[in-house]
Parts: sequence; C-alpha cells; structure tokens
Amino acid sequence: MACTVFTIANQKGGVGKTTTAVNIAAALADQAIPTLLVDLDPQANATSGLGFEKEEGRSIYQALSGSGNAREMIIETGRKNLSLLPSEVDLAAAEIELSQSEDYLLQLKNALQPIIAEGKYRAIIIDCPPALGLLSMNSLAAADFLLVALQCEYLALEGLGQILNVVQRLHDADVNNNLEIGGIIMTMFDVRTKLSREVVEEVKANLPDKVFETVVPRTVRLSEAPSFGQTIFEYDKTNPGASAYRNLSKEMISRYQLK
Repeated sequence: MACTVFTIANQKGGVGKTTTAVNIAAALADQAIPTLLVDLDPQANATSGLGFEKEEGRSIYQALSGSGNAREMIIETGRKNLSLLPSEVDLAAAEIELSQSEDYLLQLKNALQPIIAEGKYRAIIIDCPPALGLLSMNSLAAADFLLVALQCEYLALEGLGQILNVVQRLHDADVNNNLEIGGIIMTMFDVRTKLSREVVEEVKANLPDKVFETVVPRTVRLSEAPSFGQTIFEYDKTNPGASAYRNLSKEMISRYQLK
C-alpha cells in the first residue's frame, strides 16, 4: 500500500504539537490505518507520551548518520496499528552531525525509504523539535504534507508566516518539490474567549482551503494524559479533546484518501 508521510511542525513550543502528533497517530490507528509515529525531538516527549522510556541507542540517530537501520529501531506500542520510532537524548547530536553531511537535508528521507518501501504503513507521522533546525528541515524534506499545529493566539500567526516561507524555500531549492501545506490544526481553542474565535477566523480568511474544520479545545485532560504515558483516548475517551482528535483523523482520512 502507498504510504503518506506527514510532518507536524512549528518552531514555537507549547502549541500542542506533540499532543497532536501522538493523538492523531493514535486516532488514525484506531480507524484501521497502519501508522508509524516518528519521534524526531531529542526531548522524546512523543515517546514518553506513549508510555516508553528513553533508551540509549534506540532512535533514528544512527540511521541519520548513515550507520544504522531505522527499521530496526521501531517498536510496537501494544496498540493495534500503531508503531513508534522512539527518540532519546543522543538525537540532539544529530543537529551538529547533519551539518557536516553532504546531503544534509535528505538524511531523514533516505533513512525512511526502506520503511516506506516495506509497505507496512499507510501513514507516517513525524513529530519535530520546536525549532526550525536541521532535524525539522529534514522532516520537511522527507514529508508529503506539512501539518501546522497553531495555537489560537495572535503571536502564533507570526510563526505561521515563517514556516510557510521555509516550505517555499525548499521548493525553490528543489529539495522537496512534492511538499504541500497539508493543513493547519487550530489548537488550544478556548470557547470562552473572543480572541480564540478571531484567530481562527483570520487564519481561515488567509488560508481558507488549509484550515481543518475541527478545532482542538484547551483542556486539562489533554495536558495530563502524557504524564501517564497514555493517549487522550486511553486517559479520558469522553473528553472533548478525544472527540476533536477523532474528528481530525476522519478529516485527514477523507482529505488525503488514506483508506
């Protein structure tokens, strides 16, 4: 089966990026979409968010340096249709080492090719560090679609313009002409504030075809779930956040024809 690679990126931290990566991956898996979550952040929050400890030597680090096999690093999560390529602290060194590589923007793409060729996964979700460094740039070079997790506040709009410019630069440099802005996921929506509604309306006015209809609410349960190593569906399946990510997964399946 064909595999679609998504990267969830935003150079701003605290916007719900990792929460979105983990729960979108889990929601797709629950919809019978074989999914691989790739934790590309040395902080390994997506790894711990699924209940796994950092394990030295178990990440995509060796594969990025050309001396390892990324497929051998994949672990099964115990959740049907959901696998994890975890992260650990050594991955931080990849930023330095990638800069010394000849094709420094294409190392992740090369590392993922054997996994894609195997045909086991229909979707690969990459969770990036909260910065536009070489790891994030590699994820953009490897992806078919960029999903931007965007917090419902005005400062987040500045970051959106920056990341869209990066995509254009990758096109101009012929690094990844296939990369598309797959969608903008509005996160931390506070139904009580006028500001949240205004930000959503402004983004929709500027990028009407890119914003997902589903917005992710700000809920305490969403932020609590990772500390228990659980997705929101495991921690509180009736929470509005669980409903939001379930609906987002259905939008993704429809938009990108994942079934």
